[in-house]
Amino acid sequence: MDKLYPVYTLKNECHDCYKCVRECHAKAISIQNGHASVLPDKCIACGNCVKTCPSNAKRVRNDIEKVKNLFRAKKEVYVSLAPSWAGIFAHSPEKMISILKKLGFSQVSETALGAQEVSIQTAKIMQQQEKGLFISSACPVIVDYIRYYNPKYIDNLVPIASPALTHAKLLKERYGNQIAVVFVGPCIAKKNESDRHPELLDAALTFEELKLWVTEEFGSTQTIEFNSTEKFVPDIAYEGALYAVEGGMNETLKQGGLASDVQLLNISSIDNLEKALIGFDTKSLKSKIFIEALACNGGCLSGPCSSTKKSELLRVSDVLSKTKERENIPVEPQVIVEEEYKQHIIETPKYSTEKILNTLKKIGKHSVEDELNCGGCGYNTCRELVTAMLSGEAEPSMCVSYMRKIAMRKAAAMLRCMPSAIVMVDSDLKIVESNEAFMRMFCGEMYEVFADRPEGVNGACIDRIVEFSDIFRQTLKTSKDIHRDRYPVGDKLYDITAFSIERNELVGAVITDVTKTELGREKIAHRAQEVISKNIAIVQEIACLLGEHMVETELLLSTIAQDYDKTEDKQ
Repeated sequence: MDKLYPVYTLKNECHDCYKCVRECHAKAISIQNGHASVLPDKCIACGNCVKTCPSNAKRVRNDIEKVKNLFRAKKEVYVSLAPSWAGIFAHSPEKMISILKKLGFSQVSETALGAQEVSIQTAKIMQQQEKGLFISSACPVIVDYIRYYNPKYIDNLVPIASPALTHAKLLKERYGNQIAVVFVGPCIAKKNESDRHPELLDAALTFEELKLWVTEEFGSTQTIEFNSTEKFVPDIAYEGALYAVEGGMNETLKQGGLASDVQLLNISSIDNLEKALIGFDTKSLKSKIFIEALACNGGCLSGPCSSTKKSELLRVSDVLSKTKERENIPVEPQVIVEEEYKQHIIETPKYSTEKILNTLKKIGKHSVEDELNCGGCGYNTCRELVTAMLSGEAEPSMCVSYMRKIAMRKAAAMLRCMPSAIVMVDSDLKIVESNEAFMRMFCGEMYEVFADRPEGVNGACIDRIVEFSDIFRQTLKTSKDIHRDRYPVGDKLYDITAFSIERNELVGAVITDVTKTELGREKIAHRAQEVISKNIAIVQEIACLLGEHMVETELLLSTIAQDYDKTEDKQ
């Protein structure tokens, strides 16, 4: 568990479902001993694994203590509040500011102020070019996706920093470099921005962290009194608040009077951006195309840490209703942070075809036909899985079809080798599985017929095969185990144990022929009884003889005693 990186896994909570692998576009997940861990060098902090983990094992680094340390250091701490707050929280601006100040922040400002500066500078850059593809750099996840996995388009990223970093610089220029700036929003990747630019952002909190902090501190926001005169500093934001909405940045460019020769597109999700760029050649462009690229479907309002019960429609409506327009938008930005984006090289080992084919055999893929590419492991193809296995990031147990085959083979071997009869019956009392011992025991003259069929006796009704189908009915009905010792069927005796496999749907039974055993026991018991009876007779005879001798001895001794007494009397 690496809590230094913004996303990490609680291994004890991870239950080898591989959903995080399926949802991770970057495949920045390593599976070892059935547990997932995040690979920081590959991760772009999109938060998909956090949102989709069914066991809540994926966690986001908690930076509340880091912010509290800023308070302890007597810093003036300013909040850079993401524009999506208006769609997530049901508070007025005055109450939102009051809550943050009650926690200890000095002032609260809107990140949208930085967004406005970014839009002005973006429009200016595009006006200076005759043609070309421009991809917004406002979303840190998109920026990292291109840097890590699609570096072909690095030069197409608008060479300026995100609204959050721009806003942080704006605040420091206005209030002094001694202040600390903490971003608060729905984005996990902002923690990466903070880690990489500590000179601008001192920390980044998610909305979920803010809610947790408020709950721990006050219990409920309803008890917090707010000052109706509170205001954002240094001023309220205008069109920049639209950045929270899908297509919002493009709208700010339009409001700023962007030249009509620029084609504005908005693409949400990494998958959609990747598909849009497949086969695209920037050299063939004869016009200007600007892509407002966002990692989250629905924009920042659907960020991984936006947790709210509001519908997406209501979230968008709330943002739009709180956004104000300004009559004149400047053509020059007040402040800008230039950023030169560089490729992040990921070391990806190359493996020979021979090595890949040999590794495929370890998961039962001996031919191309065996490569199902089902995606159950989380990877798109079987070859992607074995490549990850060779890199130590995946395990053979991740292949569902392989594990199923192994389980079936083990089960089949056990069934085949067991001397007892095994049978499984469904709710219609039809046999779904049985072993050869069952067929030999109960199919009689029909054994050869069933033995020649690939499915054996499977599919037949149990009451046509055995005379104790009522045991299966009762187990299906009650889902309780039933045990019958020395159950008589004709001239046979059986030990029968019926058990529920799937409640009211599937039952199984283990049946053992104990006829010979019981007959042997009866013979032994009969012979033992004969021996015991004979011994008792001998003992009784000995006792009788001893009894007769005792009587004779007693009479003799009595006579001697009497004669002795008479002699004494005479003397």
